[in-house]
Amino acid sequence: MRTYPLSPETDGIRRSPRSRVSRIAARAALTLTLVAGVTGGVVAPAQAANPYERGPAPTESSVTATRGYFDTDTDSVSSLVSGFGGGTIFYPSTTREGTFGGVVIAPGYTASSSTMEWMGHRLASQGFVVFTIDTNTRYDQPNSRGRQLEAALDYLADDSDVSNRVDGDRMAVMGHSMGGGGTLAAAEDRPELRAAIPLTPWHTQKSWDDVEVPTMIIGAENDSIASVRSHSIPFYESLDSNLESAYMELDGASHFAPNMSNTAIAKYSISWLKRFVDEDERYEQFLCPPPSTGWLSDFSDYRDTCPHLT
Repeated sequence: MRTYPLSPETDGIRRSPRSRVSRIAARAALTLTLVAGVTGGVVAPAQAANPYERGPAPTESSVTATRGYFDTDTDSVSSLVSGFGGGTIFYPSTTREGTFGGVVIAPGYTASSSTMEWMGHRLASQGFVVFTIDTNTRYDQPNSRGRQLEAALDYLADDSDVSNRVDGDRMAVMGHSMGGGGTLAAAEDRPELRAAIPLTPWHTQKSWDDVEVPTMIIGAENDSIASVRSHSIPFYESLDSNLESAYMELDGASHFAPNMSNTAIAKYSISWLKRFVDEDERYEQFLCPPPSTGWLSDFSDYRDTCPHLT
């Protein structure tokens, strides 16, 4: 079984985030360097090769495509497994580029993993091992779903038939509705995770300032179940100001937008996962500067801590 660092609640120690002043200064320095490099004033030093990059350089068409660079396959996980309700693993069929980051996705209240399976091949073909899970019961509450996400992370990295393809040190969580609330709970409990993406999340807990995992919250403007004013926006605004985070609100969308193929959700989820799970700065271009909002935009609101420094 993989051994994880103790959570802040159990070891009494919490990593000190960068101060806001130093963060702003670092962002300003990075922005000036990038601008100077473009104008020819400064030549930035060559960066060391990133061992986690998977696949060719991305383009707008590659991050919006329904299938990416990698061919994919699946593996079914029995509901008899301990800690969660089984599910389906989607993974790149090649091993020539080494291991891949892992992503576990939980469904919403009363829903099954089938509601999230459209993401399976789509994310896996971009270079991730993706596990869409079923919960123990369809009525499990967000914190229970969070614990089940954590159990599935351990299973994927240590006990699954594709564990040899997964880098257990580069893991992420996603989830819809109560699964999105569970995503926040899992991220709060496991600061070693690389990314979290709650999708139209629902949770009675409104403050998530203890989360240390780079988090992109995706809300829906016309959500009548997990209203952005009561859920997604308060969740986002409660995150520590030093945390790499983003809030994306889908224009005119409902609570169930994440349950069907959605190019905007896919593009920005892929970019967030690539940027923080794979540390792949080639995807920064799709996140920063943030996209426009309002008329003729996919988004009614979008906020991001650009440029990203982690």
